[in-house]
Amino acid sequence: MTINRIGHVEPVLPGKKPGRNEQVGGIDRKDTINLTPGAVEKAELYQVMELAKAAPELDDARIAELRQKINDPAYLNERVINATAEKMLSSWFA
Repeated sequence: MTINRIGHVEPVLPGKKPGRNEQVGGIDRKDTINLTPGAVEKAELYQVMELAKAAPELDDARIAELRQKINDPAYLNERVINATAEKMLSSWFA
């Protein structure tokens, strides 16, 4: 059985890529991505949900204890306020 060529078809040679032969150069192109407002909103919601999952469980007894301390006028003094402020700042900037 003999198969004859149909039209003018050149075989692809090893090391030769078919397509454009000229080199692309001299043009600085940067990839960009445009996100819709809905996509941005979903990404922000995802981040909030991940933070909520990573947060420690609430301890109702500890919360009640802290509320009682805060409502006690003798507890809130300058030493306690300064220590609390230092802990907050160190956790934010650490």
